Amino acid sequence: MFLQYRQARPLTVKPMWKEEENKISRSLTFKDFKQALAFMNAVGEVAEELNHHPWWSNVYNKVEIELTTHDASNTVTEKDHELARRIDRIYDRMMAEKG
Repeated sequence: MFLQYRQARPLTVKPMWKEEENKISRSLTFKDFKQALAFMNAVGEVAEELNHHPWWSNVYNKVEIELTTHDASNTVTEKDHELARRIDRIYDRMMAEKG
């Protein structure tokens, strides 16, 4: 069965996300590895809920994220924008709590 996804409108996420090569990406910085790992765990819960999983990497306090919808021929869809918005909320909440 062919799954249909709505193609994303022009970028509907914060400007920190870049759209290029059929994906949206963002780099995030944390105070340390422990905080970066807590962020990744929180995003993992949301990714499972949405059944939409990021490509990401982590080195110490840096997390790089790329989102694309594989089931839609590796294009950016509304699923990517929804996950990006949820990621932004998690990051914003963590940054507000650190101070």
